[in-house]
Amino acid sequence: MNLAKRFAQNPLLTPADLAPSQPGLQIECLLNPGVFRFDGKIYLLVRVAERPEQKPGKVSFPVMENGAVKILEFDANDPDLNTSDPREFKYKGEAYLSTLSHLRLLSSDDGIHFYDTGFSLFGEGDHEAFGIEDCRVATMDDGLFVLTYTAVSRNGYGVGLRTTRDWETFEHHGMVISPANKDCAIFEEKMGGKYLCLNRPSGVIVGGHYMWLSESSDLIHWGSHRCLARPRPGMWDSERIGCGAAPIKTDQGWLEIYHGCDAQNRYCLGAMLLDLDDPFRVLARSSDPIMEPQEEYEQNGFFGQVVFTNGHIMNGDELTVFYGAADRVICAAEVSISDILKSLER
Repeated sequence: MNLAKRFAQNPLLTPADLAPSQPGLQIECLLNPGVFRFDGKIYLLVRVAERPEQKPGKVSFPVMENGAVKILEFDANDPDLNTSDPREFKYKGEAYLSTLSHLRLLSSDDGIHFYDTGFSLFGEGDHEAFGIEDCRVATMDDGLFVLTYTAVSRNGYGVGLRTTRDWETFEHHGMVISPANKDCAIFEEKMGGKYLCLNRPSGVIVGGHYMWLSESSDLIHWGSHRCLARPRPGMWDSERIGCGAAPIKTDQGWLEIYHGCDAQNRYCLGAMLLDLDDPFRVLARSSDPIMEPQEEYEQNGFFGQVVFTNGHIMNGDELTVFYGAADRVICAAEVSISDILKSLER
């Protein structure tokens, strides 16, 4: 099933459309933007993944050190170097990312043509030394924008948090959920005086890549953790699942667009419906994806067979989903919220 209607202009953004953050680096991928409206415009907070231009016989990748980019370079035939996964390299058992990501702010008047604002957010401190990734933007009723993103370092993936009201000044709250955790989306209104967030801790020996729901009184300290949903054997989301953007409030419940993948690492989008008064209770879920990789730009790229979303905008029943395709380019598609609700298996 594919309920989504892709934009004819896809891909909306490719690596060639943006300039690298500094000389000596090249943009390898654009991925999974956070999305919001501000001052009458649509904004994307795009993950920009960069690496040095590769030299023959060498493998190099960047890290942040003392606020500056440092390039690590190794011989390609070094027996201690493992590059079997294009996203993650290992040297003498230590894991590194092949690229360093930051968040680039782009604006648009029409939701199709986007322009670089010249503003970026970069990793800060030891917990973000390998970059910041996959931001979700929650717009709260009081005008506060809450940015949750994946903070990466040699110590693992955790959830970082920054807040702003004007997109000029930011408060950096550091890592608010420790590794291994990512895919964090904040509900855009409080319930019972508490903030809620979806997140995805990763089990190693027991457990797995499940979706959890947590509570907080201040956005910083999170507790009351409960497992909300798990992968389903034999289905499109059999291997791992994780949330997309902030849940959408409907008269039937909180609608969450989420990603799931199977054992072949094929990433699709589905949805689940959470109870309005008790969002720890799942009412319904997609038995089939609402969107799956079928276009060439979704099947082939840096890491193929991927559609992955962190952000959307609403216009009545119409939901515009902005998504990363094949870990390479940024695209968009429209889908009816009522059609999604009708498709769910109760």
